Amino acid sequence: MKSLEELLAIKEKAQAQIAARDADGNDGIRIVVGMATCGIAAGARPVLKALTDEIAKRNVKNVSVTQTGCIGMCQYEPIVEVFEPGKDKVTYVQVNAEKAVKIVTDHIVNGKPVIEYTVGAVTE
Repeated sequence: MKSLEELLAIKEKAQAQIAARDADGNDGIRIVVGMATCGIAAGARPVLKALTDEIAKRNVKNVSVTQTGCIGMCQYEPIVEVFEPGKDKVTYVQVNAEKAVKIVTDHIVNGKPVIEYTVGAVTE
């Protein structure tokens, strides 16, 4: 870091990530990442980071990204669940950072779930 501008840019990025992870009980979209031991071992940390980074980058409002413990399907980790008010939960499985970005782009921003990443598509 060599200037005040760089420090301010870092601060703004961190604040955007914190806002994206703020689970303040709003009635917007909730994205939950399974972060139990199995999820972390399968790569859930980069998935969580990719989700928060993409939400912040796109300046998407009314979306929170949180973490939870075991979701119960260890063989499909990392797992990401999307909860939208008035809609059924969508469970994404075997998510990586690239898939996380597509989930934000297609599902969160454009309202079209990425069916090929869901639990039903993988187990069939």
